[in-house]
Amino acid sequence: MDFGETGLLTRNPWVARRPLTVAEYHRMGEVGILSERDRVELIEGELVAMSPIGSSHSGTVNGLTRLLVTVVGERGVVSVQNQIQLDDHNEPEPDFAVLRPKADDYRGATPRPEDVLLVIEIAASGLNYDRAVKKPLYARHGIPEFWIVDLAAGEVEVCQAPAGDQYASVARIGRGSVLEPVSLPGAVIPVATLLG
Repeated sequence: MDFGETGLLTRNPWVARRPLTVAEYHRMGEVGILSERDRVELIEGELVAMSPIGSSHSGTVNGLTRLLVTVVGERGVVSVQNQIQLDDHNEPEPDFAVLRPKADDYRGATPRPEDVLLVIEIAASGLNYDRAVKKPLYARHGIPEFWIVDLAAGEVEVCQAPAGDQYASVARIGRGSVLEPVSLPGAVIPVATLLG
């Protein structure tokens, strides 16, 4: 059965759909309908399968985790592959979110857009998804800065200044440069380190 681009619902967008809420999505996990092995995220009220993680992606996540924790220090919480609740129908799981410091490290509540300083996605095979779906979603919810680490191109797409469903400033930064998140002045990150 084909549920992809040529699926019946995709070809017939006029068919009424009922989006899931974040609460219903969480309940599906609580009762065992979904497990961590399912690798899905809630986007626009629909379950979206996340790309498989290969060694290049996971190695980049490992290296960047070590670097971000050191560079960010006490000025933020480095959240690795955890959810952000953007609204009642969107709970993506970015590779990284740097969050405002909070005494309980977000044990009591899932981070919301106002808690986010920076979101980073590592794009090994999901570059189109990150650009076409994640970027406008993050912009629409006011995430101040979004980076796409494009492993294939050897560059980082830096998106800043959300305006509607896009970012007013988008730059592609190459291996020889350094990045400094707007919300974390002095947190200098060499692009070469991000790319491995």
